[in-house]
Amino acid sequence: MQKSFKNKSPFWIKFFWTLGLLLVCLIIALWITGYNYIYKTLIYTYPDIDDINIFDTRIVNDSNPQPWPVSKMYNKVDLPVELDTDLVKYETVAFLVIKNDSIAFERYWDRYLDNSFSNSFSMAKSIVGILTGIAAGEGLFSPDDSVGKYIPEFSKGENGKLKIRHLLSMSSGLNWDESYSDLFSKTTKAYYGTALKKLVTGLKVVEEPGKTFRYMSCNTVLLALIIEKTSGFTISDYASQKLWKKINATQPAYWSLDHFDGLEKSYCCFYSSARDFARIGKLYMDSGRWNGKQLVPADYVKQSVTPNGCMDEKGKTIDYYGYQWWLMQLEGHSIFYARGIYGQYIISIPDERIIIVRLGKKRGEKTEGNHYTDMIAYTKEVLKTFGSRK
Repeated sequence: MQKSFKNKSPFWIKFFWTLGLLLVCLIIALWITGYNYIYKTLIYTYPDIDDINIFDTRIVNDSNPQPWPVSKMYNKVDLPVELDTDLVKYETVAFLVIKNDSIAFERYWDRYLDNSFSNSFSMAKSIVGILTGIAAGEGLFSPDDSVGKYIPEFSKGENGKLKIRHLLSMSSGLNWDESYSDLFSKTTKAYYGTALKKLVTGLKVVEEPGKTFRYMSCNTVLLALIIEKTSGFTISDYASQKLWKKINATQPAYWSLDHFDGLEKSYCCFYSSARDFARIGKLYMDSGRWNGKQLVPADYVKQSVTPNGCMDEKGKTIDYYGYQWWLMQLEGHSIFYARGIYGQYIISIPDERIIIVRLGKKRGEKTEGNHYTDMIAYTKEVLKTFGSRK
C-alpha cells in the first residue's frame, strides 16, 4: 500500500507569509486610526532644516527687492573665539549681524550662502503673530473676539471661552501635546501628517483660557485659520501681499503644507534666508514701520513685545513671552526674539540697533528663565563686539 505525504512548506516561507500578513494588518490599522503619517516619520526620523525637499509647499511671493546696505566695516571685525567656538559646536549654517540697518557681519557654513533657504521652525510663529496684527489693524477681527466667531468648533461649551488673545499669548488651555520626541504626539502628527485642520479644530479647552502659559503650536495654526477665514486668502498669499512684498524681501519664501494644495504648517516651516529673516527683526524694531509706512499697528507691536501677564505652571507671572515673541532682559538691554527648535533665532536689540540671525542644526540647554544658553552666548558676544557699551 502506497503512503501519501502532505506537502509541508519550509519554515521560512511560513515565517514570511505571517510577517507579510502582520504588516498588511498594521498598515490597515494605521490608516483606520489616522496614524498613517508614521511612515514618513520613520523614514525621516527627525525634522531637518532642509525638509523643504520632502513636503509640498506654497510660495510667498516677493516684489521690488531691496538688498541690505553693507557697512563700511563689513566682516572687518573678527568674532570672539568663544562665539566662533559656539557657532561651530552647534552646527551653525548662517550667522548674520545687522547694525544700524546695514550688514556688519555674516558667515556661512556647510555649503550655505546668503541666499540659501533654511527652515524657520517656530520662528514662523512670530511671523503669524505679525500677520495677526496686520489683519487686526485692517479690521478683519479684534484680538478680543471669540475664536468661535470664526471657527465653529470653538463656539460652544468650554471651547466658547477661547479668545484670539489667548492664542496669541499661548494661554489657550487646549488639550494639545507639545512633544517632539513622541511618535504619537499631536505635534509629530502635525508635522508629518496630512490633516492639520482636522487635528487642531478637534481640540478641546480643558483649562481656563488666559491664565496659564503653555507653549502650544496649535495656537498659531488657529490664528492662521482665522486670518484665512476673514481675509479670503491662504496664509501664504496674505503674507505675500501684506508682509513679504512690503518689506522688500530679495527672494520668495516657501511655506510647507500638510498635503498638496493643503494647509500651511503655519506654526513652523517657513523657508527663507538669513538676510530676509532679518527684515522681520527690523520691522518690529521700528514699531511696525517699513520705509516710513506703518504695516503693523504700533500699539499691537508694543503689546507683542510686552510680557503678556500669564502665569507659569507654578503660579509665577512670566516675563519671557508676549504675543508669539520671546522676551529677555540681558545686561540692561530689552530684547525680543523669534526662535526655532534647532536654535533658529531672529534677535532684535532696539537700543543698539542690532539684529542677529542665526540658523543651524543644534541649540544649547534651556535655562530657568526659559531661554537657551546658545542664544544668550551669541547675544552677549555680539554686544561686546558691535554694541556701544564697552
